[in-house]
Amino acid sequence: MTDSVDSRDYWKVLKFREPQLVTNCYQLKLPASDGKYYETDCANAEGLFRIIQSIPSKKAEPFKLWLARVGYERLQEIENPELAQNRAKQYYELKGYPREWIDKRLRGIAIRQELTDEWKNRDVKEGVEFAILTNEISKATFGKTIQEYKEFKGLQKKNQNVRDHMTDWELILTMIGEKATTDITQAKEANGFNECEKCAQDGGKIAGNTRKEIELKTGKSIVSESNCLNLSNHKKVEGKQKLVTNNNS
Repeated sequence: MTDSVDSRDYWKVLKFREPQLVTNCYQLKLPASDGKYYETDCANAEGLFRIIQSIPSKKAEPFKLWLARVGYERLQEIENPELAQNRAKQYYELKGYPREWIDKRLRGIAIRQELTDEWKNRDVKEGVEFAILTNEISKATFGKTIQEYKEFKGLQKKNQNVRDHMTDWELILTMIGEKATTDITQAKEANGFNECEKCAQDGGKIAGNTRKEIELKTGKSIVSESNCLNLSNHKKVEGKQKLVTNNNS
């Protein structure tokens, strides 16, 4: 990207010229060309993008233009949130998800947002408390916490969202649990973590009872190991619940 003869020297000069670049850089021992391990400056994705912005090279221009376009799109989405939903739909389509599934997923996102907004207004703290309440709904609905569900579906990466790997019924029941929790929270005028936790348990129980009734009538488990790890770009998937499963399913 830099066309430099000595990359080590280039990085040294760049750090001297713009010391803020190394604020979030950490040294990790990585293998070098001689087979030995040396402490090497490393950065996360955000840090790497910032470094690219500081490189005066023609090869860096396409990255800079892309970052500018993404930033502009983000501003558009802040002005018109509907654009964010449209782009999310496009991203799912490019990954090969069926349209019927995408509609449910986007509806689930809206219901989830309604619930988290309710929690914010009722003195529930984002982060740990949100996660605990979400786990309460998931346990009551499916008998598993979010992390247990991810492991059950063979998801190993931290940033993989278990909802992106749910079947139609799993998405529907998730929506029922979260929508019921929102309505119960409002009806009881719950406030604070403890009161909202009880509402989350009650909302999840409603979805859990629905799941058990369906399983009893159909003789099939709704909780599925299937995931969408093998969906390929532009792949056409037909059928309401025809989700691609991994080799271990």
